[in-house]
Amino acid sequence: MKISLRWSNPDFLDLPWDLPLSLWKGACSRLEELPYGLSRHPVAFVNYDGVLYALKELPLDIAEKEYDLLMQIEGYNLPSVIATGHAQASTPKGTTSILITRYLESSLPYRTLFMSPSLERYRKHLLDAIASLLVQLHLAGVFWGDCSLSNTLYRRDAGALRAYLVDAETVEIRPDICPPALRFHDLQIMEENIECDLFDSQTVPSIPDKNINLPLADISTYIRLRYQILWEEITREDVILPQEHFRIQERIRALNSLGFSVGDVELTATNGASHFRLRVDITDRNFHRNRLFSLTGLDVEEKQAQFMMNEIQELRAYLSQTSNRNVPLDVASFHWLEHTYQPVVKLLTPLVDEYTTQAELYCQILEHKWYLSERAQRDVGHFSAAEDYLHRFSSQYQTGSSS
Repeated sequence: MKISLRWSNPDFLDLPWDLPLSLWKGACSRLEELPYGLSRHPVAFVNYDGVLYALKELPLDIAEKEYDLLMQIEGYNLPSVIATGHAQASTPKGTTSILITRYLESSLPYRTLFMSPSLERYRKHLLDAIASLLVQLHLAGVFWGDCSLSNTLYRRDAGALRAYLVDAETVEIRPDICPPALRFHDLQIMEENIECDLFDSQTVPSIPDKNINLPLADISTYIRLRYQILWEEITREDVILPQEHFRIQERIRALNSLGFSVGDVELTATNGASHFRLRVDITDRNFHRNRLFSLTGLDVEEKQAQFMMNEIQELRAYLSQTSNRNVPLDVASFHWLEHTYQPVVKLLTPLVDEYTTQAELYCQILEHKWYLSERAQRDVGHFSAAEDYLHRFSSQYQTGSSS
């Protein structure tokens, strides 16, 4: 066998490469059982010092191709699994290639979302997450070619979900935005695949239609509609007057509120320079996430980061008012991290599990704090909200029935 790896990963040489992945059970002490969607290829998960990796068995040379595609997608800062390496192995069933990726921590496959009653409220968010992921890919010139529920993983994001591309075998990458014909084709494939995914889900008695709040037949149509609304909002061009330069900032802020970072802003004169056509280029959907990371070092999901940045901005305004000076955002960020975020998440440590991160719990505390404050008609504070949340829900987390 031969193996190619990115630096700082295990060498994986102690794995039973002389056997097909389907026969690793009982032959590999590093093997872990984890939920995953339907797959055309054998998949295995291995544990190296608490870090999980996913291995997928593919026809010869396909793993290297998919590895290269995932590396390009990562370079565009798009949500996808992280490629670790690829291998070629000879087994009694022939020579195959193996793709190795870093397991996406705290992620959920769609079957877990549909089958777990405690995750019911996230199911419609799953559909919005797929639409958003397709928009992000197409803006970067990425044609997926196999969008489905099974080829996507999901992370909780402040009460919603964020979708991550898992399978890149059919991906094609172009130097510019995906042309309309390719985008239309990707949506057609998405609809066909999701209908197959949901048809398979109907065989599971615990997934009635009411759990997704939409008839199964309308699911793919809903995703297409959400895609079209988001695509039009992001790619539309505005016509502004010379004295309406403030509308440029309005447009940028509107896109930032959706989580998109703005690259270039292009103004083109029309009608003899009496009007300007405004076009904005999007770079990625990590605006708040990148900003929070640069200020605090916290690496969280986009919507979580938006909630936290709102808190930091509110704290900055309060500190500026009480000290009668303009407090820098860096100072407010440090104060929030040291005196609010870290003490609160320390209290919540007993509730962290494989699907619930500290950041997601913190956002749930913000929602709980709002609820308690509305009821009390005063701000109850983060710590009172956290203690009340622990008192109410800790037993449910321990039994696995809490969302």
